[in-house]
Amino acid sequence: GTTLRSRALKAIDDTRFVPAAGQNRIRAMIEERPDWVLSRQRAWGVPIAVFADEDGNVLKDEAVNQRIMEAFEKEGADAWFADGAKERFLGNHDASKWHQVMDILDVWFDSGSTHVFTLEDRPDLKWPADVYLEGSDQHRGWFHSSLLESCGTRGRAPYEAVITHGFTMDEEGRKMSKSLGNTVVPQDVIKQSGADILRLWVVTTDYWEDQRLGKNVLQTNIDAYRKLRNTIRWMLGTLAHDDGKDVPVETMPELERLMLHRLSELDEVVRQGYDAFEFKRITRALLDFMVVELSAFYFDIRKDALYCDGPSSLRRRAAVQVVRHLFECLVKWLAPMLPFTTEEAWLDRHPEAVSVHLDQFPEIPQNWRNEALAEKWRKVRQ
Repeated sequence: GTTLRSRALKAIDDTRFVPAAGQNRIRAMIEERPDWVLSRQRAWGVPIAVFADEDGNVLKDEAVNQRIMEAFEKEGADAWFADGAKERFLGNHDASKWHQVMDILDVWFDSGSTHVFTLEDRPDLKWPADVYLEGSDQHRGWFHSSLLESCGTRGRAPYEAVITHGFTMDEEGRKMSKSLGNTVVPQDVIKQSGADILRLWVVTTDYWEDQRLGKNVLQTNIDAYRKLRNTIRWMLGTLAHDDGKDVPVETMPELERLMLHRLSELDEVVRQGYDAFEFKRITRALLDFMVVELSAFYFDIRKDALYCDGPSSLRRRAAVQVVRHLFECLVKWLAPMLPFTTEEAWLDRHPEAVSVHLDQFPEIPQNWRNEALAEKWRKVRQ
């Protein structure tokens, strides 16, 4: 389109919004918005840095603009307010005919330019941003100003995707405030329970809606975390006896092949969940699997084989091998969400490794998939 509005509307169509309703929200605002009055009459801020005559016509002179830009780069924007700035920047122009505009830019204009000096000035980063992440009020604020400025100067949105989250309320759904005494300070939670507890709370919520947080909610997450940690610890104990000698999948007992099939299914859930930023879907699937299918079912059945069978028995070797696959998959899948716990577990198992976060997700072999076996066991477990 030729207008800033039409370019912005096209950019909205080309951007991914999570949740999808965010797209309609910002679109309605752009469609209806009036012109943006950029100037503010304040004593402090980023100067607009233009000269105008008595009729309001702005001086358009590349040499003047260049002098202003060079001064700002070396001395900062305060150079505009320094003594003698008018004569310095105007050069050969008659200073009596030009008025130095002292208005500053709307602070939302400042916010909308962050993508430029954050991404374009650093060789280790790239423009546009992969994601802008903020509260849902920023459809009117930061997302909005960034979109207009980027479309005006670069012809497209400064982001590939926009993710919005809700606000944190107390357990009764009330706004947190010091006067009510219902605030939860993240640093206090981290100090008492660890950062991964707070992260687990975030990834088990529908984060795009308003969230509730308090002692009971945290305790629920602490209990879930303890079960998860115990499952990982049990696997580490079992893997102390892993000699790394594998048996072919087709020779494994049914129970082991069933677990490999479940890893194959979970691999799809995890990858699709991360692609869609649906962390709750991933955590729910993995926690249910670890607590219900592993701790209460598979591990319980295989304890006898692991503790009593001879080291060379097929059942024991297959079980250890499957526990290794379970550990490698689960720890890597959980790593983006629970970075400290997974790092601790990974380095315990692989002391020579640098970090689990430098590894890729595991590639699941096709021969792990076995729908017929899964259906058979579904009926058995009913």
